[in-house]
Amino acid sequence: MIVIFPFMLSLSKHVPFSMRRRVELRILSRLAIAVLFIVMLASCSTIAPAVDSARLRQTADLIEEVKAFGKTLGIEPTEALRRTSQGGPSLSMLWLWMQREGTLALSGPVDIRMAIGLTIEKEAPKLEQVYRVDGYSVYHRQGSEFADPRSVATAGFAEEALVRRAKVILHEDLHGDVNFALSWEIEEAIVTPLGSLAVIDYLRHKGDETNLQNALVSLAEERTMSRELLALVDDAQRIFPTVKVDDAKQQILNRLANYPNYQRQFERQTRAQHGATVLEAKLSHDLAYYRYFDAVAALAEKAPDLRTLIEDLKKLPKDASHAVTERHLRELDAKYSSATR
Repeated sequence: MIVIFPFMLSLSKHVPFSMRRRVELRILSRLAIAVLFIVMLASCSTIAPAVDSARLRQTADLIEEVKAFGKTLGIEPTEALRRTSQGGPSLSMLWLWMQREGTLALSGPVDIRMAIGLTIEKEAPKLEQVYRVDGYSVYHRQGSEFADPRSVATAGFAEEALVRRAKVILHEDLHGDVNFALSWEIEEAIVTPLGSLAVIDYLRHKGDETNLQNALVSLAEERTMSRELLALVDDAQRIFPTVKVDDAKQQILNRLANYPNYQRQFERQTRAQHGATVLEAKLSHDLAYYRYFDAVAALAEKAPDLRTLIEDLKKLPKDASHAVTERHLRELDAKYSSATR
C-alpha cells in the first residue's frame, strides 16, 4: 500500500494561495508518475532473502538498551523502532523537499515538504530519479527510520554500524512530542546534535572504547561539516542575486571543493540525483538539520552534563523562531560560561 501523507505536504506561507494551489496540483501529478514507478518495481521485484533473525533479535535488544539509557539523560522513550520487520509489514518513507530556484530556506522551512508512505513486506524499492519540477529544486531521500510507532527496525538497519544504530534510536526518541514539539526546521536543528552527543554518553556508559572513538570522530566531522555548510550557504546568498539562476547554481557547485567535509556528504547523499536540480532543496534541507549543530556541541562542552543541556533546551517555546532559538542558545552559553568561572 502506498499513502501520500497530506499533512506532510507543506508549502511556505510566503507563497500566494493561488500559486501554492497550482504548484501543489502540478507536483502531485508528477509524483503520481513516480508512485506508479515504485508500484511497478515492488510488484515485479524478486523474493527477498531470508531475514537474519539473530541479527534482528540482537538489534531489538540494543534498541531497548539504548532507549533505557536515553531515559537517564531525560530522553523519554517512544514507540519508534520498538519492533522489527519480523513482526510483519513495515512502513518505509519517501521524503521530498522542494525549494524555489535561486532561494534558500533561511528564515523558515523548505518551501514544500512531502512524505509518501510505502507499506512493504521487505526492504523498499529504490526510487530511480525525480525529474525537474519547473521553478523548483528537488531533493529526495528514502528510509525506514523515523519518529513514528510504524517505524520498525529492518534487516538493513540491523546491518548498520553500532554507532549509527544507537544514534538513530536516540535521535528518533528525541523527536517524540514528550521531548521536543517544535517546528520542523527548529526541532531537527536541536535534535540532530543532541543525538550525536547522547550516543557518546551511551558508549562511555558501556565502556565500549572502540565505538566511543568512532562516535567522537563522527561528532568532530559533523561539527566541521556544519561550519562548512553555513559558510557555503553564505556564499550562495551572495551569488544568487548577482547572476542568472543556472549560472549561480554552477558557481555554488564549483565552490563545494572549498568545503571538503560537506562536499563528501552532499555527493554521497545525492548520488544518482542531479546536482543542479537538488542544490537549493538540499542546502535548505541540510540547514534545517545542521544550522545549530556546532553551537549545541559547544554548549555541551560547557554544560554540567548532557542531561542538564537537554532539559534546558526543552525550555524552548513550541512556537520558537530562529531568532528566539538563537537567543536561547546565547543565554545558555552565558549561563554555563559564568558557572565555570
